[in-house]
Amino acid sequence: MGRVGEELDIDFVISTGDNFYEKGLTGVDDQEFEKSFTNIYTAKSLQKPWYLVLGNHDYKGDVLAQLSPVLRKIDSRFICMRSFIVNAELVDFFFVDTTPFQLKYWIHPKDDHYDWREVAPRGKYISNLLKDLDEAMKKSTAKWKIAVGHHTMRSVSDHGDTKELVQLLLPVLKENGIDFYINGHDHCLEHISSRDSPIQYFTSGAGSKAWRGVFQPNEDKLKFFYDGQGFMSLQLNQDQANFIFYNINGNILYQYSQQSMRKSYLLQQPSYVTEE
Repeated sequence: MGRVGEELDIDFVISTGDNFYEKGLTGVDDQEFEKSFTNIYTAKSLQKPWYLVLGNHDYKGDVLAQLSPVLRKIDSRFICMRSFIVNAELVDFFFVDTTPFQLKYWIHPKDDHYDWREVAPRGKYISNLLKDLDEAMKKSTAKWKIAVGHHTMRSVSDHGDTKELVQLLLPVLKENGIDFYINGHDHCLEHISSRDSPIQYFTSGAGSKAWRGVFQPNEDKLKFFYDGQGFMSLQLNQDQANFIFYNINGNILYQYSQQSMRKSYLLQQPSYVTEE
């Protein structure tokens, strides 16, 4: 990953959640932060901003610790919020907190405890999130619009489609002309093309556990599926988006390119982060 980052001269890294296994962090002083983040991603090319969403395993720990500015004092790369926007003029990334959408975490948590501080009640939180997201997407003038969440929208692997996201979040993405939805959750690499909209779905959740051996087709068109470990890169310019899936050795497994359907405009200086 470090070698590929150097070759591509990357600007930043996106993490699709479940940042700390199995149960998030216990607090801002949890040694797991440095053990699983700072001391792992040591390559020079990876000393760039990391934008992270929360996953369901993160919610099993102290969520407020992951959101705390204290962690950025320990490692300034670590930028984690619930739902936020990274604006680079050419592209707007809309990061979405997807864990609260899944009803089973609320009513059937089994032996797990989920940290719903500053989230409960669920209905109001999701309603406000979708309203703010819709408004932000409508205001966006970026050439590319990309949504990022932890949970799958469409997937042929272990977790499959997330019905709450399909019902509640997907209509907002379609209405606002989102180009791509990028997620983790399923421990694989996959590209699925929507049959009823231009949206392309990319799963990049293969950074740790993988090889689940599960395959369950859905209604959309599967373009690529790899059940093993790996990661993904994305390069954007005014006219084209280029996705590449790699295995853990940095060997290319799959490539996909797409032309922009929006008008060109002058690229200005990137980048600021706003919280929705």
